[in-house]
Amino acid sequence: MRIGMILDAPFPIDPRVSNEASALISAGHEVYLFCLSYSKEFIEKEVIDSINIRRYYCSKLTYKFSALAYTFSYYKVVMSKKINNFLNLNNIDKIHIHDIQIASSVFKANLKSLPVTLDLHENRPEIMKFYKHVNSFIGKLLISPKKWKIAEEKFIKTANNVIVVTNAAKTELVQRTGLNKDKITVFPNTVRKSFYTDYEIDTDLIKKYKDNFVLLYLGNTSKRRGISTVINSLKFLKTKIPEIKFIIVGSSSYDNELKYLSKVNNVQNFISFEGWKNENSFQSYLSICDIGVSPLESNIHHDTTYANKIFQYMSFGCPMICSDVKAQKEITEKYEIGVLFKAGNVEEFSERVVDLYNDRNKINLYSINSRNAIKNFLNNDIVSAEIVKMYD
Repeated sequence: MRIGMILDAPFPIDPRVSNEASALISAGHEVYLFCLSYSKEFIEKEVIDSINIRRYYCSKLTYKFSALAYTFSYYKVVMSKKINNFLNLNNIDKIHIHDIQIASSVFKANLKSLPVTLDLHENRPEIMKFYKHVNSFIGKLLISPKKWKIAEEKFIKTANNVIVVTNAAKTELVQRTGLNKDKITVFPNTVRKSFYTDYEIDTDLIKKYKDNFVLLYLGNTSKRRGISTVINSLKFLKTKIPEIKFIIVGSSSYDNELKYLSKVNNVQNFISFEGWKNENSFQSYLSICDIGVSPLESNIHHDTTYANKIFQYMSFGCPMICSDVKAQKEITEKYEIGVLFKAGNVEEFSERVVDLYNDRNKINLYSINSRNAIKNFLNNDIVSAEIVKMYD
């Protein structure tokens, strides 16, 4: 089967896309990926890891209109023409839409009524409520999360199949929309075996932090990620663990506030803001990690999704300290891979760090459990079986 994946972003950018494509290719399908280039100079066609890449130009101004996808029709019209061209030129048999943002464009372009799978990477209508641009004066006037939710419910009923990130997301969708649960497949944002078996280490990084007790955070640093909880804890932790270092690999528009908070707490020397890094460097950071942290704030979106970092930590045997939002609480307790704290509670987070620091046996146990969980239950080869089954 020739599967046409639709991604309204440059590629490579999202490991979820690569992981799903890899599984389907291994099962004998051909995958063609529609993706974007914001530069007029780009490679239109190439093959990456057996994925047939097809790039289309999209100006950054046009892409900004994607935030208004369910307010004005401009983005839908522009993108649907490109998608229709992609579907026809590549003789696509079935469409796989990556997330709701571009869904209206795809359904408009699908003149042949090809079967459609809608892959919901997250609960977009809920998480939009926390976006900085949505909460700006103009954003409040023009962007309506309520309209996005209406569109999401419309398209999940129109699609032939729906993919979500967690069982909790599946339950929420069924309860909210009445959708038949057999129409929904769960695919977590886990890692491929190659992520933790085939990589190179930055020895300079290892040497730089060899004497530190490292707390590691991987990913987007926006306010809702709860990083401020960790920064606020450091003024206490630095007295208990003088060699502590909080390494943040990622960035967002919230970084200036986080850096200011580190100055207010006088903990600048105990934090390293590394910024965005290529995923190929993650293994080096994971190799120096003593504890992986995922301090997400509590909301409907975080209750029903897994952060990629959870599986990246696990694959390298990093014990975790996670906030008690439902989805990561479930996986932490099920596989006994770390400890939990009440979301936003600085004192409780600090206690968890000190407890693990002083208990090497617990650290070793959580490390072993993490590696075993990835090896035996949660790597991409295993969790992708349901998607392959759905397409078969």
